[in-house]
Amino acid sequence: QVKLVESGGGSVKVGGSLRLSCIRSGYDDSPNGMGWFRQAPGKKREGVAAIYPSGGTTYYADAVKGRFTISQDKSKNMVFLQMNRLKPEDSAMYYCAADILTSPGEWAIYGLDPVGVGYWGQGTQVTVSS
Repeated sequence: QVKLVESGGGSVKVGGSLRLSCIRSGYDDSPNGMGWFRQAPGKKREGVAAIYPSGGTTYYADAVKGRFTISQDKSKNMVFLQMNRLKPEDSAMYYCAADILTSPGEWAIYGLDPVGVGYWGQGTQVTVSS
């Protein structure tokens, strides 16, 4: 059984930065991807970034390209999301996701679909204000 615990959210001003962390227990070096999704009030959950454990191939939603960076520390079973130059529209609950069954090639074509996620973290709130 996989469990995800995430942290690092908070309240920041426009242009500020936050670093989200997620640790996975029960990790067995699966080739399945891990990533981050977010959901704002009244909106559907959307994919933000993902990383493929074997090789470190990454994906970013257009809205965050150039500002967010996903990374991993496989020895610690952790993934991170460095968020820079934050905007009010980045405000949302951010969720760590594990066992994304689609491949990096599919991410590039179709994006990240929450339906394909096997496990979710509890969420950490990010609020960006003027």
